[in-house]
Amino acid sequence: MTVGPRLEGKVALLSGGASGIGAETARLFAEHGAAVAITDVNDADGAALADEINAAGGRAFYRRLDVTQEAEWEATVAATLEAFGSLTVLGNFAGIGERDPETGKLVKIHEASLAEWNRVMDINMTGTFLGTKHAIQPMRDAGGGSIINISSMYGIVGSTYGAAYHASKGAVRTFTKGAALQYAPDQIRVNSVHPGFVMTPLTEDLLNNPKIGGDRLGKTPLGRFGTARDIANGCLYLASDETAWMTGSELVIDGGWMAE
Repeated sequence: MTVGPRLEGKVALLSGGASGIGAETARLFAEHGAAVAITDVNDADGAALADEINAAGGRAFYRRLDVTQEAEWEATVAATLEAFGSLTVLGNFAGIGERDPETGKLVKIHEASLAEWNRVMDINMTGTFLGTKHAIQPMRDAGGGSIINISSMYGIVGSTYGAAYHASKGAVRTFTKGAALQYAPDQIRVNSVHPGFVMTPLTEDLLNNPKIGGDRLGKTPLGRFGTARDIANGCLYLASDETAWMTGSELVIDGGWMAE
C-alpha cells in the first residue's frame, strides 16, 4: 500500500526552518501537500530552501523572523495568511544550545552569565510562547490546528551541563501541556517532540568528536545518531489528521536512549 500526501490543504509556519530539523520538516511537509512558510535568521539558507521547494512543485516562501520579537511574529503570521489564506500548523523549531561564546564549551551554573541564561530562555521558551500566542486566532478561524513544540529528551531529564538549555526545554514541555488544555475546546492540538542526539550541521562537530560522540553513541540502544528526517517524520505525524485525538503529549524520538 502506498501512503499518499498526508497534509493536503494544510498551511504550516515553521520557525528555525532554514537548516537542520526545521529544514527537513519543511521539505517533508511540502512533499505531503502543505504550503510552508519558512522563517529563520539564516536568510541565505532559508531563501534557498524555499526556492528548492517551489522548484520541486511545492509551495513555500521564506521570511526573516527573530522569534524573540512579538511584532515580527505578528507580521509573519499576517504574511502567511496573505500568501496562503490560513494557518493550520505551527512548528516552533527555533532554538539554541548553551555554550561559552568564546570557547564553545558548555558551562556550569556558577560560570554562566545572566545574559547567556536570558538568551537561551528568550529564544527557546519565549519564542515558543510568542509563536503559539499568535497562531491561536488563525487556527480558531480555520476550525482547529496543530502546534508542534520542539523540546528535547533533556526537557524530561537532566545532565551534568546545560542547565539553562534543560530548563528552557523543560519549560517548553510543560507549557505545551498547559496550552493543550486551554485550546482543546478550539480543536487546537499542542504536542511536544523530544529528540535525542541528532546529527545536523549544528551538532556534527560535537558528535563527530570521538570522546563526546563515542560516549553518546554508546548510550543509544539503536546504535546510531538520529537524522533530521527521523525527527521530521514525527512532526509529520503530529501535523497530520492521524493525530486528531492526540494533544498534550510528548513524542520522544531518541533511539531508545531514555529507555535505560
